[in-house]
Amino acid sequence: MSTPSTPGPEEELPPLLTVTEVARMLRLSKMTVYRMIHDGRLPAIRIGRAYRVPEPAARAVYAQFVEPSR
Repeated sequence: MSTPSTPGPEEELPPLLTVTEVARMLRLSKMTVYRMIHDGRLPAIRIGRAYRVPEPAARAVYAQFVEPSR
């Protein structure tokens, strides 16, 4: 039986952003970010009553909205 491995000291986890930080990064309201989390469009981790969003997930959402410059 296999158990999930926990990251060791040599493995770095991605930074976690608060909803406020994601809202500023994406230039959205906090309520819109909460809706995106609840709709499943933005992956998040719930820690107690607060949500944290992995930075790569926030950047991926940002990349969806930004077109490459010409």
